[in-house]
Amino acid sequence: MYLSGSFLQPQLIDRQIIHHSIRNVNTIFMHNHYFLYNRGMKPFITACSTVTDGSMKVGESSYPQDILAHRERFLSHNGITIDQTILVPLTYGGDNYRRYFVVDERHKGEGITTPATMEADGLVTKTKGIALFLPLADCIGTVLYDPKTESLMVTHLGRHNLEQYGGRTSIEYMVDTCGSNPSDITAWLSPAAGSDNYPLFAFDDRSMHDVALEQLRQAGVRAENITASSVDTTTDNNYYSHSEFLKGHRDTDGRFVVVAMMKNNL
Repeated sequence: MYLSGSFLQPQLIDRQIIHHSIRNVNTIFMHNHYFLYNRGMKPFITACSTVTDGSMKVGESSYPQDILAHRERFLSHNGITIDQTILVPLTYGGDNYRRYFVVDERHKGEGITTPATMEADGLVTKTKGIALFLPLADCIGTVLYDPKTESLMVTHLGRHNLEQYGGRTSIEYMVDTCGSNPSDITAWLSPAAGSDNYPLFAFDDRSMHDVALEQLRQAGVRAENITASSVDTTTDNNYYSHSEFLKGHRDTDGRFVVVAMMKNNL
């Protein structure tokens, strides 16, 4: 199924993977698995996992071999190998949540098959065939793509990042490192916790999506180039929610994942 025209609201469509290059194809969010982000004849594939794919982040109670199997299976379904994938290695120590790095061929497998060598809130690449892998459990996984410079960023926008205006600084990083013009950048925001169960007190109890959208717009991203998923992870059991687990409303404290990669072939 292919859609063109203006950016669309998330909608339920058949579970499939789309790799074709079609002009002006916009974000298609597939509620139970996959979506495509493909504009300007420079395609890239992006996928979002669900609970049925299994947890995607190693934790204290997780078996690493099981997590690796979940990752391999999910990536394989999207035509991505684990060896070409790089983890966005989040940490919550310290007081800086605007840590960004450019990665290339030398970093393939970091945090996945080899130990991570950095702590990052977002990764940028200009290299095709490199997949950026971000586990989530309430926060926003944001995919930023500049078709003019052929640059891709996957950035984490949670409470800590947004309080430090991470939406804006992510765009500024693409401008500084890739020569991007913010008006050329397209953005997709993953499922995330809504304001009913996870209000941002520092932003008058607004939702993460609302605040992230505002920061991206302030950075110069055009409104028509931004799509936010309507899924609330705290109410939709298809997605893991760390906050709901802590409240005793979920049995499992897992992570779903957003992964994005510019394709080598058209």
